[in-house]
Amino acid sequence: MTLPELILLLISVLAGVFGQFFLKLGAAKLGKVDVDNFLSHILSTIAIPELLIGLACYGTGAIFYILLLTRVNLSVAAPAISLSYIFSVLLGHFWFRESIALGQIFGLAAISVGVILVVSHK
Repeated sequence: MTLPELILLLISVLAGVFGQFFLKLGAAKLGKVDVDNFLSHILSTIAIPELLIGLACYGTGAIFYILLLTRVNLSVAAPAISLSYIFSVLLGHFWFRESIALGQIFGLAAISVGVILVVSHK
């Protein structure tokens, strides 16, 4: 993977991670959704700025992912996007104070090794 391709990948991944971050913040404001409040909660999503920012981040990430797909094979791009799992776990841990279990650490290490192997294949 060339440097420009790596930059497209990282922008796509980071935009998705920030999308998840803002969706989590917005979801906390939205509250728990159940059968009784489903429709009102769906309609109120347009009034929560964090949810709109999160969706915009996802859209931005999708655009950069499309640009990445014009340059690399899907068999490289799709697995490489799994870097978002690593960043999401770290963001959850440091921002939302979520714990990371030992199994998660091994899983993140496996993802890291897998991404390195996939993107370094020529």
